[in-house]
Amino acid sequence: MNRRRSRQRVCIMFLAPALIVYTVFMVYPLLSSLGYSFIKWDGYIRQGFAGLDNFKKVLFERPYSERLLSALRHNIFFFVVTFLIQTTFGLFVAAALAKGGRFLRVCQTVYFAPYTLSQVVVGFLWLLLLNPTWGQVNKFLALIGLKGLARPWLGDMVTALPTIILVNAWRWLGFPITVYLAGLQGIPLELEEAARVDGATPWQAFRHVVLPLLLPTIGMMTILTFIYDFNAFELIFIMQGSSGSPYYSTDVLGTFFYRTAFGDATTGGEVGQVGLGSAIAVLMFLVICAVSIAGVWLIRRQEVEI
Repeated sequence: MNRRRSRQRVCIMFLAPALIVYTVFMVYPLLSSLGYSFIKWDGYIRQGFAGLDNFKKVLFERPYSERLLSALRHNIFFFVVTFLIQTTFGLFVAAALAKGGRFLRVCQTVYFAPYTLSQVVVGFLWLLLLNPTWGQVNKFLALIGLKGLARPWLGDMVTALPTIILVNAWRWLGFPITVYLAGLQGIPLELEEAARVDGATPWQAFRHVVLPLLLPTIGMMTILTFIYDFNAFELIFIMQGSSGSPYYSTDVLGTFFYRTAFGDATTGGEVGQVGLGSAIAVLMFLVICAVSIAGVWLIRRQEVEI
């Protein structure tokens, strides 16, 4: 009995620092946002209990409802394109790296290197590269005879969001490649070899043997991507500002929350409304939480079927 209590005390002692940090920086801000969302604010001054008025204003009153819907569409587009890139090109690269070889191990390091960079560094780097006047991207297009494709990539409403998504994919892709590579290396080679002995082509062996066993890994990577993309903020804020320029074409839920809660001094916007911003944050949390729980449930069900 004493030994059991001693082990419990040791466990608590080791877990306490992490639990305290998590509570201070995660649980407390979350509960504070939930509380603030039910309070009426005059700028940054509390005015009293507001009930669900902040949620009603964000969801049903213009211009907040229009901006919320537009930002949500951009987040969904952000996630879908990122998911397609990482489950096609990313999985292809991971499958190639799984074959081994010194050169491929060097490629693995090259692919993962951008993920180690700060998003602030990545944002400023690509701002320079995409500059319409002296940026290297347009200069490279002119060099290879495609000058007609040169354009102000971040200043065009059509290309601004896809450009940021590609920049994000450039930085993020190393992580899913590493995860997929670990998943592929965990699949016994005997299964794929047995399929080839039975006459299956390399593609058929991958499609009918490897891919089904990799589905739980892809599913978990999809959930992580969804969480990451629905929390997207830093890269867009650095490259396009809190207003999601040009004309809100790159506005996502993160920038909409920031602009609503703290104001937008760069455009001379109105003073921030903490209550409305907190309501947006709570709605973001509910969407992410609901999709994540549903995704984990589907993954566990898939694992049972496998």
